[in-house]
Amino acid sequence: MRFEGRIAQWNDERGFGFIAPEAGGDQVFVHISAFAPADRLAAARPRPGERVRFEVETDAKGRKQARHVGRPDAAPARTATRPRRGTPAGGGDRRHSAPSGGLGRLLGSVAGWVLVALIGWQAYQWWATHGSPSAKAQAGTPSALIAGGSAASVNQVTPAASPIFRCDGRRHCSQMTSCAEATYFLRNCPGVEMDGDGDGVPCEQQWCTSPFAK
Repeated sequence: MRFEGRIAQWNDERGFGFIAPEAGGDQVFVHISAFAPADRLAAARPRPGERVRFEVETDAKGRKQARHVGRPDAAPARTATRPRRGTPAGGGDRRHSAPSGGLGRLLGSVAGWVLVALIGWQAYQWWATHGSPSAKAQAGTPSALIAGGSAASVNQVTPAASPIFRCDGRRHCSQMTSCAEATYFLRNCPGVEMDGDGDGVPCEQQWCTSPFAK
């Protein structure tokens, strides 16, 4: 059963007060949690003299308290909305506004292309050093030039060029001057420490697969 009354007392700091029923009788205790959510968020806090509608229940100690309290005269709270940055408050033509996140997408695209180019460059450097015929010839792979299909030309094998490097006690990548030199030392000189991951490619960070390899 719903009753009508007015707030007789209200302590806003502690969030409770008392309601005086219009039909008379004892005042009824009311807590802020007994108000409907919309009434708790109203523009003004409950105040003495304000008209309310409520139901009554009895707590465990037999005391009466209000529940399902409504505030028919309370104005609803207004939520202020801010216009989007770069957009007039009244709306307006948005056809010329820059798309949201355009700069971020552009930077992400540029970074992706730079990464692809870097990976491609390192792959080319590895192939030029280890996969091309010229690299195999520099590593000491014998090659023969067959001309005219004659037996004499088959026996004419171009002698391999003498290496320009020699084992002189150097063991580390910091002592090398090129990928070719590091490759020669790794394959021909004992005790070198230039292939930490054991993949046969020496000095990957310094010479053989970096963008500045030579």
